[in-house]
Amino acid sequence: MSQRVYRSYREPRRAGLSWDECWTGPDKGLITCWEVGRELKEKEPELAERAKNGELPVLGWKGGVEKRIKAKHKYGSLCYLAQWLGLRGDDLDIDLSEERELICSRTGMKVIYTGDVTKYENA
Repeated sequence: MSQRVYRSYREPRRAGLSWDECWTGPDKGLITCWEVGRELKEKEPELAERAKNGELPVLGWKGGVEKRIKAKHKYGSLCYLAQWLGLRGDDLDIDLSEERELICSRTGMKVIYTGDVTKYENA
């Protein structure tokens, strides 16, 4: 069953929400992470451009790539993916029931973004 979280980049940032409304709702905080990415795009346009070009820079959540590691892939959080989409200026479009793979354009490292915390918690 699809558990899609979608929000258009044209929609304004939400305001006046409590911590619980931001982080514990049905979107599991992904909209908040995406909004933080949108703010970061304004503050750090060079970083945003790198993300737009397919880089997976280190951000506040697990899932960024500083350098290639020996493993064939690594895991990252859906929160990273949401923030990265906002940083790029993309719509938020994540299915909580699926994993998504991206390959960093700078390092060639594959990252699998998942809602399963056990896959990346010790990474």
